[in-house]
Amino acid sequence: MEEIARTVAPVAITVAALVTASNLGARITGLGFVIFTIGSVAWFIVGLESGQAGLMWQNVILFFINLFGVWRWLGRRAAMEAGGRRAHEESEKGGGEGLVPLSALVGMPMRDSRGEEVGKLADAMVGERGGRLVYGLASSGGVAGAGEHLRRVDWAGLRVEDDALRLAETRARFEARPQVERDDWPSR
Repeated sequence: MEEIARTVAPVAITVAALVTASNLGARITGLGFVIFTIGSVAWFIVGLESGQAGLMWQNVILFFINLFGVWRWLGRRAAMEAGGRRAHEESEKGGGEGLVPLSALVGMPMRDSRGEEVGKLADAMVGERGGRLVYGLASSGGVAGAGEHLRRVDWAGLRVEDDALRLAETRARFEARPQVERDDWPSR
């Protein structure tokens, strides 16, 4: 049993860390915590079978932290996303302006006027007093954030369409926009 646990534990922890760090939404992050829980149990077994009390007790603590993560991401956060999705669907049927949860916008694909994906929404700025979205920060290129290019897109030039943000411009015009530094966003 110890040999199986010694194999499962590091693999589970590594996969769980990769899945969780990828930040691909509540369900995927929650799955990462499920895998972390499996890793904790495996390390507990290794500690128990090899007489390593410190390893055993550390993983008892991690087991409960991981269960909290499962609840947080598969329970609470997934329910919040479902509530936002339902409100969006109902608002679309109502004939007025459709509502979109702010949390659903971050990571949403951004498409040019021809429908080609040019990037994803990395973040957005909201006016403190007016409460309206002022601009979005589009991320394009790179891998997992390394080598990405950030560009400001005025919110007035975007609309939500088919689970994507549609730009009223071509890819060439989008790519001609000045790049924004990760730690120096426009203040106006």
